[in-house]
Amino acid sequence: MRTNLAYNEYTQNNISIESKERLIEMLYEGILRFNFQAKKAIKNRDFEKKSYWINRSMDIFVELINSLNYDGGDVALYLNGLYMHQIKLLSLANVKNDTKQLDTVNNVVKGLLEAWREING
Repeated sequence: MRTNLAYNEYTQNNISIESKERLIEMLYEGILRFNFQAKKAIKNRDFEKKSYWINRSMDIFVELINSLNYDGGDVALYLNGLYMHQIKLLSLANVKNDTKQLDTVNNVVKGLLEAWREING
């Protein structure tokens, strides 16, 4: 199933993950790496690879949505909306070959990663 693709890949490649907190950090880092590859593919006009990398980023956002704990209050609802919006931007980037949409997603993910590291660091 595609929704568990990101999680399964990271757990298989990183058997010794120490915590769920580290896994979330790795997922954010994965989005940044995949979007970098997608931008490169767009510039090289390799649209098959572009779609592949963007789909990988979207899979991670789906996994992040599935991991939200809604018992924790409004933060999960906010993150759900934010993640859904990032999926929308990735879809636009995919359809329009628009690296600006990827840059927007990257800026959001960098902010999330920085905040996550501050909270859990």
